[in-house]
Amino acid sequence: MRFRTEGIVFKGLPFGEADMIMTIFTRHRGFIRAFAKSPRKTKSRFGSALEPFSHINMTLWGKENAELPKLIQADIVHPFQKLREELNCFLRMMEIFEMTFMFIPEHDRQDGLFDILLDTLMLQEVDCLNAKVILCYKIKMLSAAGFMPRLSGCARCAGMGRRFYFREGSILCDGCVDRNNSLEGFELSVGAIKLFETLRLWEWGKLSRVVPSNVLIDELNRMLNLHIRYRLEKRLKTREFIEHLT
Repeated sequence: MRFRTEGIVFKGLPFGEADMIMTIFTRHRGFIRAFAKSPRKTKSRFGSALEPFSHINMTLWGKENAELPKLIQADIVHPFQKLREELNCFLRMMEIFEMTFMFIPEHDRQDGLFDILLDTLMLQEVDCLNAKVILCYKIKMLSAAGFMPRLSGCARCAGMGRRFYFREGSILCDGCVDRNNSLEGFELSVGAIKLFETLRLWEWGKLSRVVPSNVLIDELNRMLNLHIRYRLEKRLKTREFIEHLT
């Protein structure tokens, strides 16, 4: 069975002398792995289409829901070459690809998230230092994966609070915290909570209207990175590398 779909290349794993096992985030089938014949040869028909971040139209061959369909054609829609050439851009995008891959199961169709990821690539190509875009993407990805933090009041009584507890995945007020248990928490400012709720509720296409301070962006990014680490029960390899460089 032959089928076509759009995809964004995540990574390739060498297989044999010249073949590759590709991991690609597709519009219609979510994350898939596909076998590519001889892309590492100089005169490969794939050319540079299988480089990380490339937006491609591709043709695959295999039974429906096959674990490893064969990739028989890949045409570049947009290469996003700049994001591979600048180390900071490359690491930022690899981090969000890695976390997306860890949270979104294979073959889980995510049309909306595919569009958001593609738009994130485009925005980062224009300005890869735009931390707001990465923050917005993390929030939308966690929502799609079902791991969105709750910051709109205490999860137990709906009262006011500003301390986020990772084990609970939410804010708890002082009256609802179990003092007999040592809950790891993160104190958030009122401004950071308001910014989170704005980004969570607004449509992706309207996010350009939000102009937050770098202080609030950094605060929320720190909290979300810790939340992601807690939920995955391990550190992202890319995040470890970025922190080692800084």
